[in-house]
Amino acid sequence: MAQRKDGDGRSGSGKVKSGRKGGKGRASDRSGRLPLSVYEAELFRLQAELVALQEWVRSTGARVLVIFEGRDAAGKGSAIKRVTEYLNPRVARIVALPAPTERERGEWYFQRYVQHLPAAGEIVLMDRSWYNRAGVEHVMGFCTPTEHKRFMAQCPVFERLLVQDGILLFKYWFSISHAEQERRFKSRLDDPMRQWKLSPMDREAILRWEDYSRAKDDMFMQTDTAESPWYVVEAEDKRRARINLIAHLLSSIDYTEVRREPVTLPERPKAVNYTRPPRDLFRYVPDHASILQKAEE
Repeated sequence: MAQRKDGDGRSGSGKVKSGRKGGKGRASDRSGRLPLSVYEAELFRLQAELVALQEWVRSTGARVLVIFEGRDAAGKGSAIKRVTEYLNPRVARIVALPAPTERERGEWYFQRYVQHLPAAGEIVLMDRSWYNRAGVEHVMGFCTPTEHKRFMAQCPVFERLLVQDGILLFKYWFSISHAEQERRFKSRLDDPMRQWKLSPMDREAILRWEDYSRAKDDMFMQTDTAESPWYVVEAEDKRRARINLIAHLLSSIDYTEVRREPVTLPERPKAVNYTRPPRDLFRYVPDHASILQKAEE
């Protein structure tokens, strides 16, 4: 972990602490949103640590796989955005697969996911994963009972192989209440920036709330193992969820700060035997910004 001396919430080595790492059950006080000033300051600090983690992953060849699961509108996508905001997309990849093709439906179920696993020096964040089979596919009847049963038996074995091969695997379940989910759905109805997030599956998420609850409970029972445990992120407040997730992820990896050689910029040499072509030879995009500026004035 990064060797920094900025105070609270770190061990002597500088690593971000997580309260009750790996603990089960709901935190005792989740009422009220985290104040914006507190959230933004801590988020920026944690994002700086994520950059340090990225450099450690890149330099050591570590492989990190983070799975984001949870109900629709639980805040998985926005949490992933905060994790990757300052990271190098060549190191940190987001995987959000569409519905399987006809050919993929004829493959071994885990096959389409294997090709997206992290290689050396990569962080992969999966916005939903092979656990689709335990959730939406099972509830909506997109897989047979036999396929679902086979998945439940094979999944712990599959994940054990990943962990034994050295992949650092983390599984997060974003938990929200039915009231909060419905509130978030309704907030998208008249929001032109987020209407695309609504789909017929969201209607089913409301109508089949208990079916999804039973499917999730069964999934945890079968796949919450010592080698590959589930961690629940309380997501009623998105700010708290993002902070708690990132803090826990950082606290769970024994990374160290990578010292990089300082970069110095040379003096720009004078141009020799080069004359820039006339500007009227090029096609420029219209200066829309100047229109806005004039309107403001």
